Amino acid sequence: MPVDPRAILQQTFGFSDFRGVQARVIDRVLAGQRTLAVMPTGAGKSLCYQLPAVALPGTCIVISPLIALMHDQLRAATAIGIRAAALTSADDNRAETIARFRAGELDLLYAAPERASGESFRALLQQAPVALFAIDEAHCVSEWGHDFRPDYRLLRPLLDAFPAVPRLALTATADAHTRADILVQLGLPDDGLIVAGFDRPNIRYAISPRQGTTQQIAGLLRDHPGPGIVYAQTRSGTEKLAAALAATGRPVRPYHAGLDPAVRARNQADFVASEDMVMVATVAFGMGIDKPDVRFVAHAGLPKSIEAYYQETGRAGRDGDPAVAHLFWGAEDFARARQRIAEVEPDRQGSERARLDALGALVETAGCRRRILLRHFGEEPGERCGNCDNCLNPPAAIDATQVARKFLSAVFRTGQMFGTGYLHDLLVGKSNERSLMNGHEGLSVFGIVGDDEAPLVRPVARALLLRDALRANPHGGLEFGPEARAILKGEATVSLIVPPKRERSRRRGGAAGADANPIGDPLFEALRACRRALAAEAQVPPYVIFHDATLREMAAARPTTLDALRDISGVGERKLDAYGAAFLAVIRDQG
Repeated sequence: MPVDPRAILQQTFGFSDFRGVQARVIDRVLAGQRTLAVMPTGAGKSLCYQLPAVALPGTCIVISPLIALMHDQLRAATAIGIRAAALTSADDNRAETIARFRAGELDLLYAAPERASGESFRALLQQAPVALFAIDEAHCVSEWGHDFRPDYRLLRPLLDAFPAVPRLALTATADAHTRADILVQLGLPDDGLIVAGFDRPNIRYAISPRQGTTQQIAGLLRDHPGPGIVYAQTRSGTEKLAAALAATGRPVRPYHAGLDPAVRARNQADFVASEDMVMVATVAFGMGIDKPDVRFVAHAGLPKSIEAYYQETGRAGRDGDPAVAHLFWGAEDFARARQRIAEVEPDRQGSERARLDALGALVETAGCRRRILLRHFGEEPGERCGNCDNCLNPPAAIDATQVARKFLSAVFRTGQMFGTGYLHDLLVGKSNERSLMNGHEGLSVFGIVGDDEAPLVRPVARALLLRDALRANPHGGLEFGPEARAILKGEATVSLIVPPKRERSRRRGGAAGADANPIGDPLFEALRACRRALAAEAQVPPYVIFHDATLREMAAARPTTLDALRDISGVGERKLDAYGAAFLAVIRDQG
């Protein structure tokens, strides 16, 4: 009897139709073909192997890079009635899992690439039918990717040992070069590539120069209730920022590789279960988190690349509801990045500089941020997205070339030894003991900047560092970079973006507005309370019970029978049986 994917979609997952390219990917899998699916985070990648795992005889083997990610997906799969297990170092039921696999009692079996690439795992898979190989986070296979994992490159012998089993590689982050490498490494055909696009229209992108990072991020917390992630650049910075943000009254936890493993695991578990916690973390946190209701991601400094930025911001709004990604940067971020590039192998320096230049274009643009992002991944979007800071509140651009030339002259005439603060005071004619002692108050650049230009000096210094006209030396002084000469000779101009004045936003304004998540609606709040209680009883995060979108639809439709509740998106048969009566009771009680 032929498989009906749409019937499984409705009965098991509670959805009436597929999204985006899901149907194309699933059709290829069910036809036994090999596929690489590049789909943005939140587009439903896991459904592309979970549904075939239910439909096909045998077990789908899911290769995933992190234990935490496996366990998140395991909980979600089990909640809708999919028979799933994992073989990891953190699971103490290894013998039971192996027995269930051999008996054909598993739809999904999760394993890390380190285990999957071993001969013993290959021998185990010979003992029962395998329906599908799903390689999640497939960009980890490529040395060109930003999360390269060498063990992913050892998977090919396992896959080739089962030539008749379909292969499905999935990733949200892969440029053209990385995609080509994945196809080769995993033995996938060129015509098996399906690219859904990289746009995450529900995320509002915003980028600001750092001007008191703690206060800026605290403002973000005030404006955006709900779970959030703040990325800091160092372990010590993570802990300091977490302590400072805790003063806002929000629950805040730190996360970095230097924490005691038990503390790190507890903080992660608390965050996953919370509906309003903020995690301040290094980039060690996030890839293993399948939490759909993250409402904002903030960067307290520059990410490593546009690929990394896309991946990290992609952890916001996976449920499709509005979310915010806000990056706070400083010129010193670019200076440090250039110093790191100078220390890597010469043959890598060109590609690393290109990555940094791409980030520079993203933060410096007065145009659409999303356009810069999507063009980096080979797409050609429209001129304006309507959901980034520059599109929503276009900044002005002013010609600051003369101030830039004055600043560079001051750098040169003081011997390329002093920092921005000292040079600023010199240019505006502010006398102090240090400049007197150095004899710099007799220079032609002393007081050369008038009151109208004085506010531009520090932004100009940032702009010159960003475009490599200036570089910071190991002692904190500024020296010429390769782009300085063209500016001094009048061959290049310097424009500055003048951010519009920030208006105090409503508590749930704009992209994460009240209509999207109606805090204050009594029925919605009662449904959330019911979900919270059921989640605590089942010892799972609230989103495993139902997403906010499902609760909103319940609050709007007010179903009074199980049949009516079945029509709500996200309510499959297993969840209807397990939780339907409880939510119907809440709706009745609220009248």
